[in-house]
Amino acid sequence: MLDLHVHLLGHLDREANADNIRTFLEQARTSNLKQIGFADHDMYWEKLKLGLIREVAEEYPDLQVRVGLEVDYREGLEWPIKRLLDSFPFDYVIGSVHQLDGWFFDSPGEEEKHKCCDPDKYYRQYFDAVEKAASSGLFDIIGHFDLIKIFNMRPHTDVRTLAASALRAIKEQGLVVEINTNGRYKPVKEFYPELKLIEIMKEMGIPFTLGSDAHDSVAVGRDISEVCHMLKELNIDYVVGFKQRKPQKIAI
Repeated sequence: MLDLHVHLLGHLDREANADNIRTFLEQARTSNLKQIGFADHDMYWEKLKLGLIREVAEEYPDLQVRVGLEVDYREGLEWPIKRLLDSFPFDYVIGSVHQLDGWFFDSPGEEEKHKCCDPDKYYRQYFDAVEKAASSGLFDIIGHFDLIKIFNMRPHTDVRTLAASALRAIKEQGLVVEINTNGRYKPVKEFYPELKLIEIMKEMGIPFTLGSDAHDSVAVGRDISEVCHMLKELNIDYVVGFKQRKPQKIAI
């Protein structure tokens, strides 16, 4: 199986050197992955050694090692993002929303702000940003689609209604949605996106890929087999991998 959301650097917790790359790839083997994708945060661009990943990958012919990037979408910065993406032959690019008007809403210290305000306001603002990210033409994958729920603050309005425009944009742009297992280890304690959103995505014909959002090697491939089982129960028989920004169907 595959895991396309792996952070070699974490949050600058380690260097991008050959030994650390090997540690992540060894864990990919242990997790029985066939395809692993490194997608560090774009804010750490100057610390990345993307060519080195491909060099070390030659030592692991049994693994399909992909080089991606997770980009924090910011409205108005589409052109600098495009220039960045054009500077390296990525296999895929994940578009994510981590901030709203400069507020990094998923940071650990922000839970109280979520609790004191109308959740519908933040959900609308968040999905508006996701819609713009999807419509930008910059990305292949939308990461952790409902990240705004991270602190388990739920909207009063049905989330499917709040997310409808973003979902339409994803469908129109032919993008892939990541099922991200890291939500289980946050206060919300469930995958991103939640099941009823996965079900409506299936109805719309939106394909899925898989990601652990591992910021440490031990989390590579975490819970991926469980997600595959869930998808099979929904009669979904493939997920999507990438190479040279072209999607590849991979049977579950």
